[in-house]
Amino acid sequence: MTDSNTQQRIEQLVKGHELVLFMKGDANFPMCGFSGRAIQILKAVGVDTGTITTVNVLEDEAIRQGVKDYSRWPTIPQLYVKGEFIGGADIMMEMYESGELQQLVGANAA
Repeated sequence: MTDSNTQQRIEQLVKGHELVLFMKGDANFPMCGFSGRAIQILKAVGVDTGTITTVNVLEDEAIRQGVKDYSRWPTIPQLYVKGEFIGGADIMMEMYESGELQQLVGANAA
């Protein structure tokens, strides 16, 4: 379990930004296939990747574990939209294919 300071930092990130993606790397240089896939899905729905707040979990081990505790989801990447946990790359793909993701992030599209 992570400490309360880490949980507060995560909550501030999630609640303080429209789109937050906890990932390995960043939008310009994803450092794993799933993180790259998440960025590609967001681009496919028209989101300007410059408007996404990305958090590179490789730079902070406390955040890397803490976000898993925060969401109760075991893997990275993790997408949050308007403070709500959406899921990882697979769920993002399912939502993209069904049109749900486009509706959810439509207001954030470029």
